[in-house]
Amino acid sequence: MKLVIQIVLWVVIAGLVYLNYKAIYGPVEFNKKKEKRYAKVIDRMDKLRKAQLAYREVNGKFTASFDSLTRFIDTADFTITQRKDTSYLDKEYLKTYGVDKMKEDVVIDTIGTVPVKDSLFKSYDYSKLNFVPGTDGVEFEMDAGFITVNNNSVPVFEAKVNKSIVLEGLDPELIIQEKQTISVDGVNGAYIKVGSMDEVDTSGNWPVNYGKQE
Repeated sequence: MKLVIQIVLWVVIAGLVYLNYKAIYGPVEFNKKKEKRYAKVIDRMDKLRKAQLAYREVNGKFTASFDSLTRFIDTADFTITQRKDTSYLDKEYLKTYGVDKMKEDVVIDTIGTVPVKDSLFKSYDYSKLNFVPGTDGVEFEMDAGFITVNNNSVPVFEAKVNKSIVLEGLDPELIIQEKQTISVDGVNGAYIKVGSMDEVDTSGNWPVNYGKQE
């Protein structure tokens, strides 16, 4: 009977040690793995954002298609321009008032082009922009369109991935807590995302400690 009681006590002690470890060190290990996974995802989303901004600069809108975005990077060029301030004699003013007056103007000259892929992705495999790092071929959700701001049609886009996909395999309870994050130094909400379909915003929802947003 004494041996049985000792075995039960050791089982209870082991259970308490495990629960204590899970309560104290579990979140620490979770956060370490979370930050590593988030960093890879955010780096790729930042590259995706740069590609979308380049697409808008050339086409005047964003795209919801990864195929179109990749094809654009493969083939498109940035136009390099040079801006010059100049002035000339205003002949109409001279004719009307008989007085010389110089008129200020700006001349913009095209001086060349540079491929988008060389400008933004010299050594980066942009063909994988659609895939979420660390997953087995899961793609980002992406949309694009226009919203009306002060009677003007403004292009917008959004790319996102559910945190559950990025954190798959970790503690389910801690994943639920992470998806409810509202913090200045955290990734708020259930998704890691960049851009917005509801407002003119091309930034990501991650804090600066995950990387610089240019």
